[in-house]
Amino acid sequence: MRSDQVRLNNGMTIPIIGMGTYSFENDINTTENAVQTALKMGYTHFDTAQIYGSEPALGNALGKAISNGLVEREDLFVTSKLWGSHHHDPVSALKQTLKRLGMEYLDMYLVHWPIRLKPWANHPLPEEEDFEKLDMETTWAGMEKCLEFGLCKGIGVSNLSCKKIENLLDFASVPPAVNQVEMHPMWRQKKLRDFCKDQRIHVSAYSAIGGPGNFWGSTAVVEDPIIQSIALKHKATPAQVALKWGISKGASVIVKSFNDKRLKENIGALDLNLEENDFLEIEKMEEKKIMRGDFYVNQTTSPYRTIQDLWDDEI
Repeated sequence: MRSDQVRLNNGMTIPIIGMGTYSFENDINTTENAVQTALKMGYTHFDTAQIYGSEPALGNALGKAISNGLVEREDLFVTSKLWGSHHHDPVSALKQTLKRLGMEYLDMYLVHWPIRLKPWANHPLPEEEDFEKLDMETTWAGMEKCLEFGLCKGIGVSNLSCKKIENLLDFASVPPAVNQVEMHPMWRQKKLRDFCKDQRIHVSAYSAIGGPGNFWGSTAVVEDPIIQSIALKHKATPAQVALKWGISKGASVIVKSFNDKRLKENIGALDLNLEENDFLEIEKMEEKKIMRGDFYVNQTTSPYRTIQDLWDDEI
């Protein structure tokens, strides 16, 4: 197995650095061009979701690269996610995703949030009337069907606390291979990492540098004086330090950039070596979750009345 990959509990390997494609604000050409550039730099792991709006652009770029012989489909790792409005039928949702991507299968299909929405609630910020009662058992049975039908090679979850994973494992025939969560030097997820390690569930880090450039993201991680001084010491960039920190903790890191220079910089994190003292310094950083998910909490229709309910006090 290559050193830039990690083995999952289902026998698959996942590349430890992935390109995020959340692109609501980008047009299809920008996304396509960025993916083509990333492929030439050696990226093979691409992360999308129905709600990101980037599945068609990602599919176009990968399809062209495959037909031009630049890359084989088997060498790619493509992840997409089930949005809340499709919990009632993950199989149909995945078929639609594959159609948009122009692919026969996904490598990994994740439940995006532990939130079930009405079928028309197809936008990232649901209204109060959009929520339905969450029934994770039915949702997960649908995810297992996706696997059974060969529509994907692995299934997992995203934004789940230790407690929510524990509940899922009570009824899952197939345990999740991945839990994709916010994780970076300012939100270190130690409890969740330890729990997932015990359960042999791989943690994949989104917003691995804090999500700057996204509507909910922040530059706090890359601007932190501790990260800046470690970067200076190693003649690296703050983003590289943040990414290497995540990789060193056993996570795969998903980072979104459509900028050539930063795409190159991000993959360069693989060559950075951090020292024991750097890790100790990072442990001193104050912890702060950036993507809190307040819009999934309300007093009437959401299964979560408070932010603590959503994260089971892991916030």
